[in-house]
Amino acid sequence: MPFELPAALMPLDLLAVALLLVAWGGTGFLCEHPPARRPSVSYLMKDHRRAWMREMVSRSPRIFDASVIDSLRRGTAFFTSGSMIAIGGGMALIGNPDRLETLVEDLTLPTDTVRLELRVILVLFIAANAFLKFVWSHRVFGYCAILMAAVPNEPDDPRAYPLAAQAAEVNINAARNFNSGLRAVFFALAALGWLLGPVALILTTLATSFAILRAEFGSATREAIIDPGGRDPRLLYPGPVGPRPPSDPER
Repeated sequence: MPFELPAALMPLDLLAVALLLVAWGGTGFLCEHPPARRPSVSYLMKDHRRAWMREMVSRSPRIFDASVIDSLRRGTAFFTSGSMIAIGGGMALIGNPDRLETLVEDLTLPTDTVRLELRVILVLFIAANAFLKFVWSHRVFGYCAILMAAVPNEPDDPRAYPLAAQAAEVNINAARNFNSGLRAVFFALAALGWLLGPVALILTTLATSFAILRAEFGSATREAIIDPGGRDPRLLYPGPVGPRPPSDPER
């Protein structure tokens, strides 16, 4: 069957796909660059990560810190494997026309094979982006672990807090990529709505965007991160990772 893009995609399909891509990029930008008056969960956690590295300097032994970073790496590895399986399944589906025809019959999907392949390809594109983000996040968490191991265990060592600050920023970058991968997974699921038509894709895109923004800006988790006094971590940890002010009590 010849591939004719204008015949395969109707104007409403193009609008629905454009909405999905804009929502995907827009929610990511808003989560990472939130309004100053209402920071997102992802943004609030940055200062907690910096505080973690600051506390790590004086913690001995650092078994707890090693366990946490190992847990973060295992989480990224899990999602990396899941994304790879999803990509492999989608590629196998596209490469086997008989399976596509069976899927069409079972789910009463559009009988145009080209249109169905395009819809699966969209899901694969977003899933591939998630896979790359998770892979890079896993690697950067590994870099963070090495930097953490290089931090001296003596708070008075002049290298301790600068190295801890480097570890904190690398940790934040790893978390940013992990969060980006999670959002890609959510929108890959939303893209499955296109299998039922452009209207369904629009609805799943709006529902996914609402769920992500609510989790970042209006969830119980966010309220728990902000302390009962209404202060956010930027006030609890007002400065970058560095030596403890002289006025602070000795540990």
